[in-house]
Amino acid sequence: MSLSEPAATTALPSTEAARWRASLRAARERLESARSVPPLLPDTGDASDGEDDSHQNPDLAVAYWLRVSAAWGWRLLVLAGVGWVVLTLAGRLAQVLVPLSIALLLAALLAPMVRILRERLRLPASLATAIVLFGGVLLTVGFLTLLVTQLVDGMPGLAENASAGLRQVREWLRTGPLHLSTRQLDGTFDAAGTWVSDNRQNLTSGLFATAGAGFEVLITAMLVIVVTFFFLRDGHRLWRLATFALPRRARRPVLEAGDAGWLTLVAYVRATVIVAFIDAVGIGLALVLLRVEFAFVLAALVFLSSFIPIVGATVSGAVAVLVALVDQGPLTALIVLSAVVLVQQLEGHVLQPLIMGRAVAIHPLAVIVALAAGIAVAGIIGALVSVPIIAVLNTALRHLMHRQPPRAPDAVVVSADPAP
Repeated sequence: MSLSEPAATTALPSTEAARWRASLRAARERLESARSVPPLLPDTGDASDGEDDSHQNPDLAVAYWLRVSAAWGWRLLVLAGVGWVVLTLAGRLAQVLVPLSIALLLAALLAPMVRILRERLRLPASLATAIVLFGGVLLTVGFLTLLVTQLVDGMPGLAENASAGLRQVREWLRTGPLHLSTRQLDGTFDAAGTWVSDNRQNLTSGLFATAGAGFEVLITAMLVIVVTFFFLRDGHRLWRLATFALPRRARRPVLEAGDAGWLTLVAYVRATVIVAFIDAVGIGLALVLLRVEFAFVLAALVFLSSFIPIVGATVSGAVAVLVALVDQGPLTALIVLSAVVLVQQLEGHVLQPLIMGRAVAIHPLAVIVALAAGIAVAGIIGALVSVPIIAVLNTALRHLMHRQPPRAPDAVVVSADPAP
């Protein structure tokens, strides 16, 4: 049957004629779409003409699945090469990138206070930034001084308790279920002493290296303070200047993506500070009630380590339990362990969803990979800054891909502020 309309269609009822016309139109559309779709396999041509189209287009001689796999393969290789170059450059420039990252985090933390001084008190930008930054430096110095004082005052008592605890462990190993002999215990402790003697040079060299790096740490701290000052005062202006190096059509999307990433960073830093403070107060209160030595120092350790997701809370909790075991005994250590587990469960199931919201909308596996990469590149500092950097990049890339502003981080307690 031909696809053209028959002349007898006019003699049919109007409903039947309309049905015929609709079916003919659908057949034409199917025929045109079939002609426009490229074949999955190379067309070998008609047997009568004996010509092969693969001579005109060699790609048609390769199977379709192999062409697709090769296209994916070289693109993935390019991405892997770019990632390797980026990580290599980050490792080489860690002494510059780490202070810049820390300054960016500090700027995100202090930006709301600078904004309050500039908008409510009508202070100049430089004066408001200097007041906030100088106050933060004084607060940090006072905090560190208090920590060192607590350590110096409590270290002799903790050392005595550690010696007593070691004697108790040795007695338990001798009279307990293991029934180790005095010769075996002496051999074990002598082996431990021999290992310490053999590795004393490595241990002391690391200590001296750390002490020798004090001047470098001071220079890095000064660099962080100076960069933080300019980030707080001229952050948005610096970002605008950076976008001028891009093509004109790309400036506005990149500028908006940077603003969205800044909002995410502000929400992340402020939410992390609140969660870390609640963790430190909860565990520190348990240590104070149980009269564990270095309660304030351990609470400060919990606060600082909470900035490293997943790993920090576990390490600081283990240190608190060990100090309680040495200072007060197994029963107190078990109570401290229960308090640490309770606080961490409260953080994971209540505080993080309530306060964080979608400030960090990335998968936990991405967090673990970011932590591993940060530790490999810059150690503890890398673990500190890797997750917020990934969060900012995630928000900025989503903004560029969708070409529309993403929803602001829905924080119940924390709300994002605009750039200073």
